[in-house]
Amino acid sequence: MNYDLAAWRASLTPDRSALWFNGRWYNYAELNQRAILLANRLKEAGIEQGDRVAVLALNHISHVDCMMAAAKLGFVYTPLNYRLTPKELAQRNVITEVSFLFYDDRHETGAKSFGGEKMPLKDYQSWLESKPAKPTNHQVNGEDVFMLLGTGGSTGQPKYAQISYRQVFSNASATILAWGVGEQDTAIQATPAFHAAVNVLSTPIWWAGGRVIWSPLFKANEYLKLVELHKVTIMFMVPTMYQTLMNFSDIKEANLSSVRWAISGGANCPEHLRHQFGDLGIQFKQGYGMTEAGVNCFALSIDEAQKYPESVGRPMPMLDAVVRRPGGAPSPMNEVGELTLRGEQIFSGYFRAPQQTREVMRNGWLWTGDLAQVDAEGRFFIRGRRKEMFISGGENIY
Repeated sequence: MNYDLAAWRASLTPDRSALWFNGRWYNYAELNQRAILLANRLKEAGIEQGDRVAVLALNHISHVDCMMAAAKLGFVYTPLNYRLTPKELAQRNVITEVSFLFYDDRHETGAKSFGGEKMPLKDYQSWLESKPAKPTNHQVNGEDVFMLLGTGGSTGQPKYAQISYRQVFSNASATILAWGVGEQDTAIQATPAFHAAVNVLSTPIWWAGGRVIWSPLFKANEYLKLVELHKVTIMFMVPTMYQTLMNFSDIKEANLSSVRWAISGGANCPEHLRHQFGDLGIQFKQGYGMTEAGVNCFALSIDEAQKYPESVGRPMPMLDAVVRRPGGAPSPMNEVGELTLRGEQIFSGYFRAPQQTREVMRNGWLWTGDLAQVDAEGRFFIRGRRKEMFISGGENIY
């Protein structure tokens, strides 16, 4: 199977716009060419299959280049949480052992926490284009690790989920099928690239042939301008971002007519926010996902979402979902229990952490740590966490 998204899309729709970054559109052919260049440069630097190539930066085109180039060389794309302190980043490097790091000016101090070769992004473009591109012939399989994504998982302890090509492709396929995402769609990647949220809309839309706008930082006024300018069709953010947008005084004058629907991730979107956006003509869905499972786990039609606004819907076509009692027996209808998931969208375990993997994977089922219940029609509702935590900016803090 061909998991080289950049090459496949470049052969199918080379001239179609794919990525907006820093004031211009890049088409699929250009993204593929940039990916070939990056694979060439990293190979010359000694990067081999399985090596971790990291990015410590705001949402930058280097993230996209790494995502598109990974299948051409076999390295593992490892986006890093730039909100962490240098000490915390050093602890993460003990786990990831990064071989090559790209970093922006804001995070130069944090970059010193890492060994291996480093490249400041101010020099990135000239380095990337320093030599002609050579064709690549590397092939990955579905179980090869595509990304390492940091997560607290169900314990709050730092670890990295191994995200395979199979998982990303299955998530994209399910999202295209169940959410109706297609080549007509445009979305903004407003959450940080180190989140699993890159797989909420960016990778599915690219597989579908649509357009994604990468915004370095979320700012309400700039976000609204991008929605109007590029006729954004789907919105994805966490509740705190939606609240910031609603607090922006100009939102009532913004033209949001292109938006088909909005989905909230990280936590349930509060009722008052749903109503406020509804008054602006935007219909909401509740989202549920986790790094280890896709990340898009449930689907609900927009009409049903308005009737059952607290529901996340029914499982994606490549996932089984069962609510269970602590001993493992399925919970009766409407009884709250722990959500367990199984299927093609499940991760490949935590990187170099077999014990932590065994704690959440039992007989092929992922025990999510989230509490849920199911109604008579098979709709799922998320009811909290098994362990205490609070959510800040869509991130779990224990």
